[in-house]
Amino acid sequence: MIIRKYIPNTITCLNSLSGCIAIVMALSGNLMAAALWILVAAIFDFFDGFAARLLKSYSKIGGELDSLSDVVSFGVAPGMMLYQYLVTINSQTALPVWIPFVAMVIPVLSGVRLAKFNMDERQTTSFLGLPVPAHALFWASYVNGIADYMVFSASFMVIATLILAIISSLLLVSEIPMFSFKIKSLAWKSNIQRYLLLIGAILLLVFLGMLGASATVLLYVILSLIIKDY
Repeated sequence: MIIRKYIPNTITCLNSLSGCIAIVMALSGNLMAAALWILVAAIFDFFDGFAARLLKSYSKIGGELDSLSDVVSFGVAPGMMLYQYLVTINSQTALPVWIPFVAMVIPVLSGVRLAKFNMDERQTTSFLGLPVPAHALFWASYVNGIADYMVFSASFMVIATLILAIISSLLLVSEIPMFSFKIKSLAWKSNIQRYLLLIGAILLLVFLGMLGASATVLLYVILSLIIKDY
């Protein structure tokens, strides 16, 4: 049936729609709802590619639509979450009122990364730089979970968060090799990074709660740096 060729792109549009809702939730101050909608977008992002492979329905417009949707869901949405978080916490400081706009580094460099990814043929089996969904997950978790661990002043948290935002966004466009989540076999040696990440993620989520997702993304970066992907 010809309708099957529209299924992957429809799922991609649902990714974009989820991202738009996440943005509205973020700007409304409902950061938890925004995080949940980013998670929904990530699920759609996984299944549009899965559907395209299953139905053998590939198209140039599908690839472009996927990147545009990812900019919305994993670039603009987490950027707006961080912006809203910084607006709230910056109101408790004497820092300049423009400080929260530094959060825009997230959508800007997410767009650069996605454009670069589309043109880079080296990233068929692994990644160069931090994938945008992982980056979005980091910030969705951070802005919802960091309040439970705030032992420093509001000014310190604003400055530290901005530095972290700049560093993490630069990772998006870096040349640092990052392992993919594609599993060719269940052998320990060929999947050591993935098994360690899974074990670490469970422990971090148990002990850190919401912030455990951010810690898991950090663990992903560390494992990519110290353990060679076989």
